Amino acid sequence: MEIWWLLVPIILLPVFFGMGWFAARVDMKTVLKHAKTVPTGFYASLDALVDKNTGKAARHLAEVIDQQQGSYDLNLTLGKLYRQRGENDKAIAMHKTLLQSPDTVGEKRERVLYELGLNYQSAGLIDRAEQIFLEIQNGNMAKQANEVLLNIYQQDRDWEKAITTAQLLAHDEQTYQFEIAQFYCEMAQAALFRNDLVQAREHVQAALNANKKCTRANMILGDIEQKHANYGAAIAAYTAIESQNHAYLSMVGERIFDAYQAQNKARAGLDVLIGYAKTFPALDLLNVIYEKSLLLDGEAKANQLAIELIRAKPDLNGMYRLLGLQMSDLNPQWKADADMMRGVMGRQLQKAVMYRCRNCHFKSQVYFWHCPACNKWETFTPNKIEI
Repeated sequence: MEIWWLLVPIILLPVFFGMGWFAARVDMKTVLKHAKTVPTGFYASLDALVDKNTGKAARHLAEVIDQQQGSYDLNLTLGKLYRQRGENDKAIAMHKTLLQSPDTVGEKRERVLYELGLNYQSAGLIDRAEQIFLEIQNGNMAKQANEVLLNIYQQDRDWEKAITTAQLLAHDEQTYQFEIAQFYCEMAQAALFRNDLVQAREHVQAALNANKKCTRANMILGDIEQKHANYGAAIAAYTAIESQNHAYLSMVGERIFDAYQAQNKARAGLDVLIGYAKTFPALDLLNVIYEKSLLLDGEAKANQLAIELIRAKPDLNGMYRLLGLQMSDLNPQWKADADMMRGVMGRQLQKAVMYRCRNCHFKSQVYFWHCPACNKWETFTPNKIEI
């Protein structure tokens, strides 16, 4: 009897195999049946997309839609394709027509509205785009809508709305506190420009509350204290950057010296800058140190100090400065050649030494807190680097 039970699985094995074969045949027939019902224009559209011929892809897809009226997914996709090609009028018309369908309700309607909002944004109709994204801000497309709204408010420099939207987007994995701090700094900078020091100070404090390591907030705070002639407080704000991110000290080097000088402590201010340069050789402080040393100690000592700093961290900028310092001691026969070499080096400096975005590698001779290429905040190197 026990042997019989052992033989049962073996006996039934052909049955199981036959059932599996039958199921496979049924599935394959179903696949082939569906494949035959797909219009050839659909495959032609896909083929054109693979070849990156979006115009041809759009034409084929439009033909498929004409053959199969009422296809939600295809209409949605064709509208997106039109937008990608810059044909915003066609994209808007396509998605507006899709909204009028009685089947476009609930989540489908929100999806079409989202795409329509993107169409308006692409067409430069920002007000209409904002109205649509606000309409779906609390629905299933809330996250996507708020992300676009945040981008719109940053472009429009509407920092209060940007802060509110960032707070709506905040979650455990991404709190947006880094960006919120920058938005408050933008508001503080604008208030400082208007000479509204009270408002500027409030925004700076809000920035530091959002991100205590926000170096920009401390820079603005130092500027506010300078305006109030609170030079000790200004120095405290500027030098606090060392514990936040010392790389940004080069951006306030001259301001630190000015605050010390306003207290008749110019020598102490220069010593602070020299200390920073020796402790953090990557800081771009050579020029300001040389200029201030020239005022305080004269050409000979300033030259000696500059040469010492250059030798500690030789780079293209340092070599340019060193060549200029040494030219007076050169043989007259070599001086003209050295001057020519320095001119070539100076032109190279303009092309090869600049700020660079760490995210997208956009390069500029001007520092940006907000990268104009990738729209990321505080991604530029605070010191110029050789590209």
